[in-house]
Amino acid sequence: VRLVESGGGEVQPGGSLRLSCAASGFVYGDNIMGWFRQAPGKEREGVSCINKNAYDAPYYQDFAKDRFTVSRDTAKSTVYLQMNSLRPEDSAVYYCAALHPSSLFRHCVLWRTEPIDYWGQGTQVTVSS
Repeated sequence: VRLVESGGGEVQPGGSLRLSCAASGFVYGDNIMGWFRQAPGKEREGVSCINKNAYDAPYYQDFAKDRFTVSRDTAKSTVYLQMNSLRPEDSAVYYCAALHPSSLFRHCVLWRTEPIDYWGQGTQVTVSS
């Protein structure tokens, strides 16, 4: 199983970035996917979770609501995180996450790292003027 993030970088406050996570090594459509982030000196925290099917609405942590949008393209085995109105406190390494097909969506939205079965290597996002 391999998750590869891209799209990080440095932007000014109020700017936007779109992160991508390309998945391989498993049947992509069978997995709940998520985004987490970790700032220096802080624990890794959940950002968003998206379920296997298109009928369930994605979940977001409060800080991400109305600014971030998660989506997935099953044909490309890719999950995206569109981040708008970025703030300096959004600066962190952003990680793509995948859960085993036997997991439930509620496992992801616990926003804890223990239920996560697969991690990407992370991509740095820096928001600074």
